[in-house]
Amino acid sequence: MKKILFFDLDQTILNRTESLKKFLSWQINFFQFIPQELKIAFIERFIELDNNGSVWKDIVYSQIIKEFGLKRAYVDRFLESYINDFNKFSVGFDQAYETIIRLYKKGHKLGLISNGKTPFQEHNFYALGLAEFFSVILISEAVGLRKSDPKIFNYACEKLDCRPSDCIFIGDNPIADIEGAKQIGMKTIFFHTTDTFKSPFCDKSIHHYNELEMAIHLLS
Repeated sequence: MKKILFFDLDQTILNRTESLKKFLSWQINFFQFIPQELKIAFIERFIELDNNGSVWKDIVYSQIIKEFGLKRAYVDRFLESYINDFNKFSVGFDQAYETIIRLYKKGHKLGLISNGKTPFQEHNFYALGLAEFFSVILISEAVGLRKSDPKIFNYACEKLDCRPSDCIFIGDNPIADIEGAKQIGMKTIFFHTTDTFKSPFCDKSIHHYNELEMAIHLLS
């Protein structure tokens, strides 16, 4: 049975941590605002302050610039660069691209539901080269709804004229993605790269894209 498959973006399709490391490495080299020996420390601290994308970057840059003793004027410059250039360093998880295309070719209908700002998130997704396979792309700021609010999941179902019971949601956030989707009756697959946390609300749990097709098959 073919399913409607809704995906989260950050840390689900987009390997946001690796993308952020690549972007920050480029930004440091391009603007040359700190010595190279501080580069690793700067990147590690930025990722810590960023908290997996939950803290917007004006706050992150303001704090890290203060900590590293840089000029306040750098905040606007770096933030503009982040907005315009991050997508150039977008990388997906291993086998995500190939797996998603196979799912599309098998007849599954695909959708994206992502929290975040627009058009920033759209550009990050487009950079992965997968947008043409998705029937709907919903970004929280653009639609005025945010996961884990069940309204955004219901809205996605309305866009594809389907029932929640026809859908599987794949995401990395145990509350925003998994609990949110379960509230309206979607089945859920919890994607996480380590064993450090298990969501009690998920129907299946996977660590790699080579496990995804089997998980979907078992839920269909």
